[in-house]
Order: sequence, then C-alpha cells, then structure tokens
Amino acid sequence: MKSRLLFWVLRVSLVLMPLVASTSHASSTILVFGDSLSAAYGLQTEQGWPTLLAQRLKTERLPYQVVNASVSGETTAGGLTRLNQALQQHKPTIMILALGANDGLRGLPVDAMQQNLSSMLTLAKQQKVTVLLVGMKIPPNYGPQYTQAFQQTFSSLAQQFKINLVPFLLENVAGNPALNQDDGIHPTAQAQPIVLENIWPQLKKLLKAY
Repeated sequence: MKSRLLFWVLRVSLVLMPLVASTSHASSTILVFGDSLSAAYGLQTEQGWPTLLAQRLKTERLPYQVVNASVSGETTAGGLTRLNQALQQHKPTIMILALGANDGLRGLPVDAMQQNLSSMLTLAKQQKVTVLLVGMKIPPNYGPQYTQAFQQTFSSLAQQFKINLVPFLLENVAGNPALNQDDGIHPTAQAQPIVLENIWPQLKKLLKAY
C-alpha cells in the first residue's frame, strides 16, 4: 500500500515539474497555456512541441525553462478560470497563450471568446507577464461570417494589447493527412517540429540570452 502511495506522489510531482530546467544558470519560466494542441494529445509528452521548445532553449543556452499547463478540451472560459492560479504558481516571465480552438470547434460566440482572451491578457499584463498570443483558424464549414470573425479576434487583440502574434498555430500542418492523427485535428509527432517552427520566430523576439 505504501509503495502504491509513493508511486502516485512521485507521478504527480513529475507532472508538475518543468519540462527542462537550466542547471548552470538561474532561469526564467515560459508558461505554455493552451489546449490539446499544446498538450501532446495522443502522443508521448516528450514528442510535443512544448518539450521540443524546452530542448531548443537548452541547446541554444537561453535562460528559460518551460512549464506546460495546457489542458485537453480547454476553452477560453475554462482557461480564464484557472489562469490566475497558474500565474501565481509558476510566476512566468513569458506566457504562450494558445487557446480558442475548442471555442471555434464548438461554435461558441466569438464575442465571448474575445472577452475571455482579453481578460486573460489583462491579467497577465497586471502581473507583468509578457504574452505571445497564438492564433487559430477553423474550417470554412462554420460559415464565412463566423470563421472570419474568429480569425480576426486574435489579430485584433494582438494590436490592442501590443503583443506578438503567431497568426496560425497549425500553419503547414492543418489539412495534411500525413501530419494529422486519425481524428484529422491533432498533429502527429512528425508535425510537432513544424508547429514549433510556427511559434519560434515570434517567441525568439521575446527571449534574452545569458
């Protein structure tokens, strides 16, 4: 019984640990705050783009560790309810905010999504956290009015808050059967480096070297 309890304690502890921690220098934290597209859904944790990001930062000797607080199925409303606790717990210097895909897939009101994202950006700003906003697109079968309003939300918020924007997380991945799992939504392991490359140019502008 004691051994089983110890196993679960260790398992929980490992989940809460940073993906990669710098050992030779004091490091700042990058918080990845997204949904299943950032939570390595259907993959091993080490295959996901947040882990690949942590590995790149270590290779380039950049003073950051990555904490992935993404939750599969998360909407912007759900993210808003848990963001303050995540910021207080991890005290990030930078947050990669990658929510909204599930709002779109469920056809939730764009105005509500925009307000939730705006509230999260305001909270991050109040706590002096630099945000990289990650945009999403949804299939055209939701109708041109909805899909256009959905996509424009991210660029409008980036302009309003004067923050960096990744226009589309799944650029060069979405719609390619060879790079998506059987559900046609979640990227394969082979697609994760491409996803990282979509994020890296904008993120790199926010990073400071040793």
